[in-house]
Amino acid sequence: MKAFGGPVIYLDRNDINTDEIIPAKYLTEISKTALKPHLLEDLLLNGIPFNHQADEMKKAKVVVTRANFGCGSSREHAVWAFEVNDINVVVAESFARIFRQNMFNCGILALELDTVQLDTLFEMQGNITIGVDLEKGQLTASSDVPEQKEVICSFVLNSFDKELVGAGGWLTYADQNF
Repeated sequence: MKAFGGPVIYLDRNDINTDEIIPAKYLTEISKTALKPHLLEDLLLNGIPFNHQADEMKKAKVVVTRANFGCGSSREHAVWAFEVNDINVVVAESFARIFRQNMFNCGILALELDTVQLDTLFEMQGNITIGVDLEKGQLTASSDVPEQKEVICSFVLNSFDKELVGAGGWLTYADQNF
């Protein structure tokens, strides 16, 4: 089974849309790899451009964000941009329906947590790492700050989504099951 988790990058905003995840001008690219340097290129947080080339972003394997993530058009390119950047988990209060399904289809875990749990994750200090236990339905966040407590959050996924993402996405799942 695929492992999920790693260093975290925070995007503290609701309604981050697919055009902010990957700008439309890159939709003519014919390879997923061509999308890699442009992930979150047009994202604004509090009116300030997000530094999508920062070392923290390049190391991140987990994105923690707010509600309605992936809204806008239903293009798969937005998920592919996460995939080629080795982002394997996105944690949010909610996702746009088609975006969420595209994440699972590509083998990326889309976890929905309530506002209280998300606020707790956003309040953590230091360099945060998240680990996910798919079978237990638990996300564990830990910090490099010694006095920072570990945070454990529970999540629920239906059995098909667990199988799909655990296999690494739709293509692998279909090869294994059909």
